Amino acid sequence: MKHKNFLIIAAFFATVLVCLPHTQAAPKKAFPSPDASSSADADASPATAATAGGKMRATPFKGIIAAVDDKAKTFTIAGKENSHVLKITDKTIITKGGQPATMKDVVANEEVRGSCYKMSDGSMEAKLVKLGPLTDAEKAEREARRAKREERKAAISPAASASPSVSPSA
Repeated sequence: MKHKNFLIIAAFFATVLVCLPHTQAAPKKAFPSPDASSSADADASPATAATAGGKMRATPFKGIIAAVDDKAKTFTIAGKENSHVLKITDKTIITKGGQPATMKDVVANEEVRGSCYKMSDGSMEAKLVKLGPLTDAEKAEREARRAKREERKAAISPAASASPSVSPSA
């Protein structure tokens, strides 16, 4: 009896030892440490510092510019129910017609789209600002994405309809 118990315990430990190196040898994902990114970008805006930690995400916006404040480097997008004020920083990328632009190119009554960070104090900091209507390249890219989405949807639909549906018989 003692011999059987010893064999069972030995088999258990052997199994644990065999499995243990496999779990430790699994490749770990390398994420930049928050300390390294904050020391490298000491002058970074709060948005970029928070995105390094992975907690803040840029959200898209689009609309018509209602007002521009050059001194505060902000512009306002009028919405149906409320308006949004977006701040332009040194890290904000501004383009007009696919070409680089400046704060001077941001004028009222112009189409605008892009992405922004919502800050902890409730303000919105622009990450990317695209002025004017969609360029031909953007239209082509949008159409390509739409066509690809339709292809995937069509590929999934026949597979789903090919499987027999089970309906209760009365």
